Amino acid sequence: MFIVRSISYFERVSSVAKEVREVKYKMSPERYKQIVDELEYLQTVREREIADQIREARSFGDLSENSEYDEAKTEQGKLYSRIAELKNLIENAEIIEDAKENTGKIMMGSEVTVRDLDLNEEQVFKIVGSQEANPLQGRISDESPFGAALIGHKKGDRITVQAPSGTLNFEIIDIR
Repeated sequence: MFIVRSISYFERVSSVAKEVREVKYKMSPERYKQIVDELEYLQTVREREIADQIREARSFGDLSENSEYDEAKTEQGKLYSRIAELKNLIENAEIIEDAKENTGKIMMGSEVTVRDLDLNEEQVFKIVGSQEANPLQGRISDESPFGAALIGHKKGDRITVQAPSGTLNFEIIDIR
């Protein structure tokens, strides 16, 4: 009986792991290059630096009471974790070019000018993948409530977005 449950458990874990691997990360070619460059730096320069720190810490003697060694090993763990994260992003990247075709509809890569109908203020946003979203710089994810509400709409459309602060109303002024 116990063996059957264990197999079932591992099948479920395997199924979840497979679903996680199938996630695609939308990003621009520029963001993809940044990730590849960071990975290269971490695997070459930074990995050597940490290996040197570990080597130096080992030279201090007893490892059981060696805080420099512990710090260097912790840093190495963080490095390998970041390298694994970057490799996953690269393996599952979906490169999205800027919206070049003028369909008149908002899509990934579109730059959109909207007017907040409640505050009567205009703002400009670029629709990007979740890996490059930065609302303070006007770059919003297509997966965010606001970004998802914009996708597929055209100039002159009015949209409503449900936010934690309440309902927000916008009019699309321009799409580039």
